[in-house]
Order: sequence, then structure tokens, then C-alpha cells
Amino acid sequence: MKKDAISPAIPYLIVPLGILAVSTASILIRFAQGSAPSITIAAFRLGLAALILLPYTVIKHGQELRSLTWSDLKFVLLAGLILAVHFGFWITSLEFTSVASSVVLVTTTPLWVSLLAPVFLGEKTPGIVFAGMGIALLGGVIIAGIDVCVWQIGGFSCQVTAGSPGGQTLLGDLLALFGAVAAASYLMIGRHLRRKISLTPYVFLVFSAAAFFLILAMLVLDGIPPRYPGKVYLWLLLLAVIPQLLGHSIFNWSLKYLPAGYVSLNLLGEPVGSIILAYIFLDEVPPAMKIIGAILILAGIGLASFQQASQEKDLLPRENL
Repeated sequence: MKKDAISPAIPYLIVPLGILAVSTASILIRFAQGSAPSITIAAFRLGLAALILLPYTVIKHGQELRSLTWSDLKFVLLAGLILAVHFGFWITSLEFTSVASSVVLVTTTPLWVSLLAPVFLGEKTPGIVFAGMGIALLGGVIIAGIDVCVWQIGGFSCQVTAGSPGGQTLLGDLLALFGAVAAASYLMIGRHLRRKISLTPYVFLVFSAAAFFLILAMLVLDGIPPRYPGKVYLWLLLLAVIPQLLGHSIFNWSLKYLPAGYVSLNLLGEPVGSIILAYIFLDEVPPAMKIIGAILILAGIGLASFQQASQEKDLLPRENL
């Protein structure tokens, strides 16, 4: 038996733990947002994750890090910048919209990858992807409609003006959607880098670059962080450790033993887990129509991404993550 051989059942048992881990992100963010601004939360999340990885990466992969060229580092900085945009948009979206809307919309990343890949990577988009996009678009329209419109006698009343509750919620939905587009761009750049850099150095370098840009944004937008209550630092540490490092490490590890298509579809469990945790810890109960919209989006993503995910292992897992 090979040294790294394990029981075939173990990866299937471990993947649900990864889903649970990444599902905690939106809940921990909401807890921290009681005291800390969103960009500051994003900076701490990526910065702490990079610091935790630093000793192991330097000791185990120091030679690989020293062999990187300036051309490689330019792509690392670009990937880090886009990852910073992703987290900045998505975490900020949770200030304005529900956990259900935010996590479902940001999970549309595979659809944007499929849409952008022909433009930037010259890859052909299968027809089934467009069918999935259509289904997901319908779900997105339903979610956005529920977020900004209410039923009154005589018909729907929609408020989308700046400053109105509906306008604020729609802003949160759009930020989550922009976060998904940024994540798709980050993944496509990552495909180039991962051909030359192994996983741990790649994750460390990109997390570090994203943390650098987020810290700059934090200093410009929020200033130097004040002293927060101790529990806020606990939320920030847990955010870096549980969803950022543990959750995505489990998905990366599972790709060694499980089909990428299977792992891809399991990633769709994150919004479900987040919605359940939001109900338990935040008392957020999504309306029935929003649940229907979420199901349509997830069904569209599953339809569009399964075939490509089975062929493109490099695109998984998401880092939002």
C-alpha cells in the first residue's frame, strides 16, 4: 500500500466538513461587522491567513519561492489585487443584503468563468452552459425582485432609489454579484500561475498580495483600526482559520482523491449551509420565493459547471470564498 493511501470512504466523509467550514464565513463576518468595517474585516481575514501559512511555506517551499521570476510575481500581484476586490465587494455586500442573497449570488462564480473564458482564454463554451446561465438568471431576477419589491393591494411596489431599503438591498446584491465576477477573473489568472507554482506557495503569495492591497484600502477608507472588543478579534481569527484555511484546504486536498466535478457540485452546498447557519445564529428566515430563486441559481450553476469542472480541475475550488 502506498504511503498516502487512505480508505476510499474518507474523502467523502471529509468534504462535508469543508462545506460546513466555508459556510461559517458569512456568519463570522456578520458578527465582526458589529464593530469592524467590512474592508478591515477582509484585510484581517487575508492577512491572518497569510501569517499562519508563512512559517510552513518558507520552511517547506523556500527554494521554490526564491526561484520565482519578476514575471511570475507580476501575475501574483494581479491575482492578489483581484482577490482583494472579490473579498472587499462580497464582505461589504453583507452589510446591505441578507446572507441568503449574498452567498447565493457570489456563488455564481462558475457561470462567470464559463462566460469569460472564451474571451480571455480562447476556450469554447458548451451550449449547456448557456442553458444553465438562463436558469440562474431567472433565479437572480427572482431574488432581486423579492429584495426590492413588496406586494401591496393593487400590485407590487418597488423601491430602488438611493438610500431606500430596497435600494440598499439591491446595492448589496450587486456587490455580491461583482464579487463573483472578480472571483472568476481571479480563477482564470490562477490557472496560469498554478502551471508554474505549487499549491501552498501559490495560496500564500496570493493571500499575502490580497492582504497588502486590502490593508492599503483599509488605511485609506477606514484609517488605522481602533482597539476592538476581544470577541471581535476572535471572530476575525476564526474567519481566517475555519473558512479561509481549513475549508478551502479540505477542498484542495479532496481533489487528489475525488473527481473535480463531484467536488464542484459539493461547493454548491456552501450557500445552503450559510442559509441554515443564518437561520440558527442570525434569525434570518428567507422568504419562500427567495428560496425558489436560490434553488434556480444553484441548479443553473450545477448544470453549467458540472461538465467543465470534470475537465478543468485547475478551476477549483473557489477561494471566497
